[in-house]
Amino acid sequence: MTENAKITVVVPTYNERENLPLLIDQLGSLGMQDLKVLIVDDNSPDGTGAVADKLAAESGGTVSVLHRKEKDGLGRAYVAGMTRALAEDSDVVIQMDADLSHPVSAIPTMLDRIRTCNAALVIGSRYVAGGSTATEWPWHRKALSAWANFYVGVILGLKVKDSTAGFKAWTATALHQVDVASIRSDGYSFQVEMNYRAARRSLKIAEVPIHFEERVEGASKMNLREQLESALTPWKLRFQK
Repeated sequence: MTENAKITVVVPTYNERENLPLLIDQLGSLGMQDLKVLIVDDNSPDGTGAVADKLAAESGGTVSVLHRKEKDGLGRAYVAGMTRALAEDSDVVIQMDADLSHPVSAIPTMLDRIRTCNAALVIGSRYVAGGSTATEWPWHRKALSAWANFYVGVILGLKVKDSTAGFKAWTATALHQVDVASIRSDGYSFQVEMNYRAARRSLKIAEVPIHFEERVEGASKMNLREQLESALTPWKLRFQK
């Protein structure tokens, strides 16, 4: 990765009109000239798409928007955004949530790991030394999150502390190697399958500590279907040909 590498932050959105402008401001405050933002909106009924268009128009070319016609899952939104970023010759693609749960201050550290450690994937991790989950989380939510990571790690043999994390930096080469366009998993399962493919291809994975914040505005998109898929996906991956 060169000093002038093109970096694209892919941000899927669905009903995030309050949080999105704050996130764009935070990313802009990093002062990184080569950093672009691609908002992938799934036809949000609250008008997030229009907010995204306004932010893009005012950005001077640093923000762009990919409008999708329907909400068909986080995985599909990420695949669409990452595929677009690769088509536009991005060198590094960062994935992060729009709900302000991921600290943008960790991005320079994540990029440094790619530059200095030759990492193909860097994960913003809640479960390495120095990382933490939201203080607002009740004990049972923290326990469920920790169990989910333990469960995935045991079944798939992943040497990753935070395998369900959604804050990651990928090199373009790594995304091509895992064949991101062919991923069919959704929700947390998307994160797990991406990590699994990276590990199976012996790509170097690094983790940096982050403090995960609880969202301030809006509601979580996690539902029962995604929870069930998340439980089944590790077994499907383990036994697939």
